[in-house]
Amino acid sequence: MKLLVVFLLAGVVVSAGIRSVNILPSQHKLNTYMKILDQKYLSFDRIQGIKFAELSDITYDKKTETLYLISDKGLLFSFNAHFSDKIDTLIPMRATKLKNKKGKRLKKWKRDSEGMTLNGKGKLLISFEGKAKIGWFHKNSSRYGNLIRKYALPKELKQTKNYRSKNKSLEALAWHPDYGLLTATEWPLKKYNKKRQTIYALSGKRWHFKAELEGKSGLVAMEVMDDGNLLVMERSYTGLLNPFVVTLKKVYIKGCKKQMCDTKVIAKMSNHKGWEIDNFEGLARVGKNRYVMISDDNENFFQRTLLIYFEVIDG
Repeated sequence: MKLLVVFLLAGVVVSAGIRSVNILPSQHKLNTYMKILDQKYLSFDRIQGIKFAELSDITYDKKTETLYLISDKGLLFSFNAHFSDKIDTLIPMRATKLKNKKGKRLKKWKRDSEGMTLNGKGKLLISFEGKAKIGWFHKNSSRYGNLIRKYALPKELKQTKNYRSKNKSLEALAWHPDYGLLTATEWPLKKYNKKRQTIYALSGKRWHFKAELEGKSGLVAMEVMDDGNLLVMERSYTGLLNPFVVTLKKVYIKGCKKQMCDTKVIAKMSNHKGWEIDNFEGLARVGKNRYVMISDDNENFFQRTLLIYFEVIDG
């Protein structure tokens, strides 16, 4: 059943369907380490006049119950969101185009926003592909979405020539209470083996781990877990006739001194095994052991923006 929801936002009426969905295979036995709590299809057309599509990451401010969503076209959205054992509240509040310090929209080749997180002081941080960069953006004032400052990157992440492609650079972002701001490329830099993935701290520390066996399995999102390790999302797509696979895995970075840190698969979702998945790209922690992930609809009629709420059972 589809529910028609109408919101009044600053004089702009936004019509949208929020529909419950089920991405689980019909014969699926729940993964030992993952329990899905709620599943929604978000079909908002526009929010405050801005196209709601092609989402690339999300982050959650538990204090203000604000869920931030970013698209890879440099568009920022804020929702009022509350989570218990299901998604209780999901109401769009604001939308804007990312802008530079002068309040002008970021140029087309500078707005490929892919990763997003909140740091320990609640600053909204966004990473970009194309010309790789990380910026701090306004989130609470009349300058909502305006750039405040950029962050210095580790030396090997500064040069575009080091990446396998302009579209495979700073895909993911997370804030760690001990290590600070963490980022990762979708595919390893040219100088590394294609299966040797790396997490970079802006302070200079780094961790390596092995990517999944599926072809072209790239890191698309990550989040810090309650125990200080990382929950990483990998995505593998090698063509329409081949399996499309999304993997959630734990990467043990705490105390890791190995060349390759240990990992554990939390869930492996394949459309060839009955999973009704879409192009998942974003990941956020919203409570103790609880997360949401969001998909990019590529502004394609046949794809959906899915918000999946789940618990990691890691014991």
